[in-house]
Amino acid sequence: MDVFFYVVPGLIMAAALFAAYRVVRRSLQLRSAWNSGLTAQGRCLRMYTTTHGGGGDTRVSTTLHHVYEFTTPDGRLVRFEEEDGPGTTVEGDIVTVYYADGPEVVATAHRPRHGRQAAASFGLLAFLGVVVVFCVGFIATYAQMSEMDAMGF
Repeated sequence: MDVFFYVVPGLIMAAALFAAYRVVRRSLQLRSAWNSGLTAQGRCLRMYTTTHGGGGDTRVSTTLHHVYEFTTPDGRLVRFEEEDGPGTTVEGDIVTVYYADGPEVVATAHRPRHGRQAAASFGLLAFLGVVVVFCVGFIATYAQMSEMDAMGF
């Protein structure tokens, strides 16, 4: 039974650390695309939504997705998907794409918002840090209580 009190917080910590990795990775990708100075004219190929929740009386959340395509100056055709774009962008619209060239092209159709992106990343990382600290504290407290219980205190 003791294993349960170590495994569950460990899994929560692993999920929080993976989420933190994803937040930092996406933030760095956006920053490199915005700071590269490379732009291209892209086209929205498809727009669709996904929904989550809605079972019983739970809240439903909807995410808007766009699929974009653009051509780099060297002739490569790049297609990418992005979440949470503007609802006013529909199939066939022409957009400005910011991208960083390389073996794997990183692209975004979001306008540069360095401050907003930094604040959102910081907020998410702070929350995930609190989750990790709570899990570490829970494990340490449980280990200490188990040790004291074994000693007869």
